[in-house]
Amino acid sequence: MDNKQLAMQKHLEWQGKIEVVARAPITSREELAVAYTPGVAEPCLAIQRDPALSFDLTRRGNLVAVITDGTAVLGLGDIGPEAGMPVMEGKCALFKTFAGVDAFPLCIRSKDPEVIVDTICNIAGSFGGINLEDIAAPRCFQIEEELKKRLDIPVFHDDQHGTAIVVAAALLGAAKVTGREPEGGLRIVINGAGAAGLSIAGLLLEMGFGDVILCDIQGALYRGADWMNPAQARMAEISNRENRQGTLAQVLAGADVFIGVSRPGLVTAEMVASMAKDPIVFALANPTPEIFPEEAKKGGAAVVGTGRSDYPNQINNVLVFPGIFKGALAVRAKEITLSMKVAAARAIAAVAADRLSPGYILPDPFDPRAAEAVAKAVAAEAIRLGIARRPMPEEKE
Repeated sequence: MDNKQLAMQKHLEWQGKIEVVARAPITSREELAVAYTPGVAEPCLAIQRDPALSFDLTRRGNLVAVITDGTAVLGLGDIGPEAGMPVMEGKCALFKTFAGVDAFPLCIRSKDPEVIVDTICNIAGSFGGINLEDIAAPRCFQIEEELKKRLDIPVFHDDQHGTAIVVAAALLGAAKVTGREPEGGLRIVINGAGAAGLSIAGLLLEMGFGDVILCDIQGALYRGADWMNPAQARMAEISNRENRQGTLAQVLAGADVFIGVSRPGLVTAEMVASMAKDPIVFALANPTPEIFPEEAKKGGAAVVGTGRSDYPNQINNVLVFPGIFKGALAVRAKEITLSMKVAAARAIAAVAADRLSPGYILPDPFDPRAAEAVAKAVAAEAIRLGIARRPMPEEKE
């Protein structure tokens, strides 16, 4: 039985990867009266007087909505909201497994950004945070931006920001392994100028890694190109310092780093050989990368990462989003800021710092230190910024 057959069999057995479990015991009339009527009236009235108490008197304080419209599902494309449900359920299971955060999947039958935003705003009072997932660009930018304006709870599009954070963490490790200074001197080429590529570029520039050149199907993004969408045009203003033009192969020559968030088979060993000495290659198209590690190493790559679990250096968002939300929820942060993302990336890199090697630039996804480190860093930064609504919880012994 191959993995596809096994996955189908298991999903039929599970009939869903999550379930609702009661936290309140209801085994007697007395317990029923406390958990439900008439006792439940007291917390209801308390929340009426002070809606912020909903975080303490209900599960809202540890509950995230995982929301999609099904338009960009896990490399499968626009397959619809119901077809995206297995992925959303899986995401919820990861939240619980890696960070103890409860999450619930919601699939919206609309591609209209205004409808999606209104829908999320109307249900936001049930949740402590919103995780947007698998929503196609450029609508995802508009949806997230509008939600951040209208909501006072964290909104996080994981395809953008989770990917950017884990890539930044991986690059911190890879730079050290190859003897490079991670701040200021790298020339980085990103192939794929959609949601993930633009977010990666923005975070790497914010962290001061060096110059970034983004490419899409028409080549390098540069100031003055008339084929870019508004988000790409904004990025072209702050990246590609020399305003270089040309194909991926042309701009990759001499680069220190390649990051692929695009399509399979776009990079060859010869292209890697044209890069700077001991290049870093993150080929993240999944399940088939832009170049397989064996080929990248033939071209001289010193460090190679993929999105796959069957190769070393899996660059996976699961190192990010559970801890991000755990930290934000812990201090009841109003939002997730750029500096909180930087703090998360540095926290992940620090967990791996004690045993860096070409085959180990990130913690294992099952390393329990990762989510804890991210959560503490994010919570501390929220407190520093003044956007936390309660202090850091005391650690349980």
